[in-house]
Amino acid sequence: MISYNPKDWALFLYRFHKSDTLRKLLPFILAIGIYSWLIAFLITSYVPADSNLKNMSLIHTLLGFAISMLLVFRTNTAYDRWWEGRRQWGALVNSSRNLALKLNAMLAHDHETRAFFKQLIPRFALELMVHLQKEETRFLLDEKTHPEIPNFDRSKHMPGQVAGLLISRINMMYVQNQITGEQLILLNSEINSFMDICGACERIKNTPIPFSYSAFIKKFIFFYVITLPLGYVFNMGYFIIPVVVFIFYVLASLELIAEEIEDPFGRDTNDLPMQRITENITKNIADILT
Repeated sequence: MISYNPKDWALFLYRFHKSDTLRKLLPFILAIGIYSWLIAFLITSYVPADSNLKNMSLIHTLLGFAISMLLVFRTNTAYDRWWEGRRQWGALVNSSRNLALKLNAMLAHDHETRAFFKQLIPRFALELMVHLQKEETRFLLDEKTHPEIPNFDRSKHMPGQVAGLLISRINMMYVQNQITGEQLILLNSEINSFMDICGACERIKNTPIPFSYSAFIKKFIFFYVITLPLGYVFNMGYFIIPVVVFIFYVLASLELIAEEIEDPFGRDTNDLPMQRITENITKNIADILT
């Protein structure tokens, strides 16, 4: 995720980065510009000024309101998904800290068990990040070997395996009378929140915007833009070329931005900083359980 100063206008006006929509839309912008020039040339050269084509501007006036409402709904829906993902990862930070704080108080002198949870609590955040990004990572957080943590079967659900190990260890502590039944209930609620967060993130990841809705918006933008020169060239002449290009850039950019932020668990510059959050969880747990 890009860190920036929202008050620095010069940064937004003059700086381009690899995710900027202008870079992605440049081939389409050039094609739209050439198309607009061709339409303007043909109409000004061969179509009489009193043609009924000039009435198409009324249609664009009516459709402009409809397309603006569609794009507002589209961007708001995409941002809601991004913000919901951020809320879930914020809840994971809180649950990890709360679990570590409770274990720190209950296991004041059990250094072996404290070392186990020191490794495995942040491991859940790391495995959840890998699970959401669908990529393989090394088993350990560092290059040291940790025999207290068994190997994971990566053909199965990795966050569920980590949560299962945490629950098994806590249950063993209860059986061995290291913690009381009331303490078991307190710890169990924190572990449950881990899988609730995982399920919420999976829901966002695996439920994109319906295909028909996304396809309709793209088709609407395309046909709206390519018919603009037909109605306005009588009044604007060749000046219609930059106008159509700019309108296409604005409308298509909104759709591209919505596409990027509706999946907040990727590696795009505007996606959630899960790696940074995971590192903060690791550092916080180490500080608590040291």
